[in-house]
Amino acid sequence: MKIETMIFGIVGLFFLPVAIVYGFMTQWTEWVGVIGLLLAFGLGIMISSYIMVTGRRVGLRPEDREDAEIHEGAGEQGHFSPWSWWPLILGASAAISFLGVAVGWWILFIGAGIAIVALVGWVFEYSRGDHAH
Repeated sequence: MKIETMIFGIVGLFFLPVAIVYGFMTQWTEWVGVIGLLLAFGLGIMISSYIMVTGRRVGLRPEDREDAEIHEGAGEQGHFSPWSWWPLILGASAAISFLGVAVGWWILFIGAGIAIVALVGWVFEYSRGDHAH
């Protein structure tokens, strides 16, 4: 994870001088951009430090070693449900919620209701029906 640590560290450190230069260019009158750039700096450093600590705890992965073989990275990568419709419904509810923020707040509550149903359906997808475990 050494490469990922370095990439996020460089990205994080890039935003600190950019925030300072932006502050001088706007004569410190436009604070939203300065704060946004400082938050991007903090986010990059935070992710970089998390990956560094995790990399020390977990050890070297096959993709971190020069002498690794392809078969060392094989195995289960996670559990995915390719037939699930719940992510589509959850995305549509997010779109409806964002529309509610732009058009009218009452639409936001409709999107939030659909999102709750979609989240419950997605979480309990394997607890009932044909694919129950």
